Amino acid sequence: MISKIIVHRAGNKINQESLILSQEELQLSEDMKETLEDFFLKSFKSEEQFHFYSDTYLANNVVYGAVSEIFEDKTKFLWESETIAKHLYDITENPRVQSGELYIVYFDGEESETGKIDRIGLFKTEKKEAFLKVFPDGASFEIEKDFGISLNKIDKAALIYNNDKEDGYIVSAIDNNKSGDIYYWFEDFLKIKQRENDYFQTQETMTVYKDFIAKQLPQEFEVSKADQADFLNKSVSFFKEKEQFNFDEFASEVLEDQNVIDSFVNYKSDYEQEMQVSISEEFPINESAVKKQSRGFKSVIKLDKNFHIYIHGDRKMIETGQDEKGKYYRLYFEEEK
Repeated sequence: MISKIIVHRAGNKINQESLILSQEELQLSEDMKETLEDFFLKSFKSEEQFHFYSDTYLANNVVYGAVSEIFEDKTKFLWESETIAKHLYDITENPRVQSGELYIVYFDGEESETGKIDRIGLFKTEKKEAFLKVFPDGASFEIEKDFGISLNKIDKAALIYNNDKEDGYIVSAIDNNKSGDIYYWFEDFLKIKQRENDYFQTQETMTVYKDFIAKQLPQEFEVSKADQADFLNKSVSFFKEKEQFNFDEFASEVLEDQNVIDSFVNYKSDYEQEMQVSISEEFPINESAVKKQSRGFKSVIKLDKNFHIYIHGDRKMIETGQDEKGKYYRLYFEEEK
């Protein structure tokens, strides 16, 4: 439940807009607390997690330092909320970044088997939507147009859990309005990077494999689009059916050919160096990451502007060839639906 909340308004410094700091916390009714809590937290659906970092010392990360002070002493909430708001204002160096309200919220943790974990939320609303106000006026009604904040979806959010302080806390973050600057919220303001947990390992392994099949495989080997689709389908099935990822098992069941396996190992190594990440060869498979990444594993063969072939199953049921009329695909099936 919300125990403390304050709102500041951060304009765009480059556009000569002001920073307006509140001098007092908001005092809300229980109903309003419940409404805001639902608005602030309902967008956190992904299991993707981050942590604060710094190019020098972690204590030099402004937001990390401010929330650490608040977690240590809640009486510093007002002062440190100003530190956070000033930092957000100061890092705005793109004229396209939209001004908006910054909410700093303290959530008291609930007792559970793992203990009581408090959280601090940082939320920013940027978009204003038109709405109608209808009210009685004598024997009729009046209609007025106004602008306000929709409760459907928060524009930007970060939720910091009071654990793993030494490693930069556990942070969940959202940016639903990247039109201004894709680096503004995650990198410039929060300065966070993804935690290398099961979600991260599953996500990165599927990403590098998909890139390998799309980019590298057809350069090194004579493969058809149907072969590429088959590789993608087999990999998705592997991740959905297994609880644990083991590279040797994945290589033998999905990649199969030793030359293809060696090529993928080299591609993965280059990817890790370029992206500055370390991808494990054994880890528990995260179902949420598989569900999200699988959306991009579309096994579709596009033939000119005439046909799309969606491949979902047995590679042996599709053949390709060429005759006097041109290239063709031959499809085998047992039942037409």
